[in-house]
Amino acid sequence: MLKIEKLSLSYGEIEVLHDVSLHVDHKEIVAIVGSNGSGKTTLLRSISGLLPVSSGRISFLDIDVTHTRADKLVGMGLCQVPEGRHIFPALSVYANLEMGAYLRSGRRARAESEKTIQFLFELFPILAQRKKQKGGTLSGGEQQMLAMARALMAAPKLLMLDEPSMGIAPLVVRDIFRTIKNLNSEGLTVLLVEQDVEASLSISKRGYALQLGRIVLEGPGRELLSNEEVKAIYLGKKKDN
Repeated sequence: MLKIEKLSLSYGEIEVLHDVSLHVDHKEIVAIVGSNGSGKTTLLRSISGLLPVSSGRISFLDIDVTHTRADKLVGMGLCQVPEGRHIFPALSVYANLEMGAYLRSGRRARAESEKTIQFLFELFPILAQRKKQKGGTLSGGEQQMLAMARALMAAPKLLMLDEPSMGIAPLVVRDIFRTIKNLNSEGLTVLLVEQDVEASLSISKRGYALQLGRIVLEGPGRELLSNEEVKAIYLGKKKDN
């Protein structure tokens, strides 16, 4: 579904991503893990069309989208939930969801959007309770749910999540990861960028470890979790001698 080939990106003369290659297949959850400054968010922003790449190729649904605008990618089904959520704080929960369907038009599309909203209210019951409440008054976890729901309004084929656990209570994080897994079981493909290595790799079919803008490890999620190098670098556990 998504294929990245030898992707490099620079800020001025500083190269941030170095020949990154990865792929995400249909109906997979794939995790990209790494510490702060490893280039995870930059990679997602480049895939989303928000940052121009220096070299390399991005393919989505077998189409070269390396230089495709972000709004066109959303229309193709490639959607991102950004780090920090970036909801519309002055708008109600319901209005935020409607904004997620901005590319849909016509009477039939409006009916489909309303149907999607009702599905999302079942998926995130707290949003149904808060539908008239301004987005900025929600808790961090509720805002993350709203950001995810807003992205789902665009009917994505591939959903990219950037640090969904950031600033959220552990119990809420567990609910959000359970929701990600449930959406995947219903057919949604997910690319997950996350500092919580254990949580992300435990639900992922495959994973990549990014360090200083380079892929340094890759493999099945469970295998990476048991990898001694991953334990030492990302989980703070000493290698066995």
